[in-house]
Amino acid sequence: MAGTLRILIHLLRGQQRRGSHAGKLQAFYAPQASGYDEFRERLLHGREELVLRLLAILSGTDRPTMAELGAGTGKNIEYFGRELARFKRLDLVDLCPALLAIARRRAARRPNVKVIEADASRYRPAAALDAVLFSYSLSMMPDWRGVLDNALALLKRGGTIAVVDFTVSSTQSRFARRFWQAWFGHDGVRLAPEHLTTLRDLFPVHQCEERRCTVPYLPGLTVPYYLFIGRKS
Repeated sequence: MAGTLRILIHLLRGQQRRGSHAGKLQAFYAPQASGYDEFRERLLHGREELVLRLLAILSGTDRPTMAELGAGTGKNIEYFGRELARFKRLDLVDLCPALLAIARRRAARRPNVKVIEADASRYRPAAALDAVLFSYSLSMMPDWRGVLDNALALLKRGGTIAVVDFTVSSTQSRFARRFWQAWFGHDGVRLAPEHLTTLRDLFPVHQCEERRCTVPYLPGLTVPYYLFIGRKS
């Protein structure tokens, strides 16, 4: 309970407006790091489903390589189960040292998982990848277009991009769109319909589902989110 209260206080305070992106992430998430995963379990829907879909796509690939950009604490590797052992390499890339410290503990006994502190727009693996994953991270990246251009460049021909994130929808009222943009924006999350538009343009061969989910401590309200899986043509 004390951990949840501490996180709520930091959410109410919001992300600081000055400083580098990395500095703002560290200042915002370091006090929350120990309870980060538990608190967000009720908020971040669709992560396990997206990972399982991605694993099904990669099931025919021998020793696949992959990066999660904006991996945070590395929570998503728990959804891989025994399939993780099939991977030649899985890079967990993030800019926040406090969250990466937890990711390193998760990856400690997994030699094929590498934890990398880097900007997602400039991260460069040694070779092209079979897959790139974004899990509620694209909306937190100021240079999101540069990040998507980089993700496209990182993938092999026929490689897969998988994204789950919050969004704003044209089916919402103007008030609802502005409310969610302001509510999430207070904590450094930028909701924009352009994210999905750009994904569709960069990856014409794709599957996309838009859904809605509840938000803890805001009864009766739902926010749109999407699952996107695209292939580099």
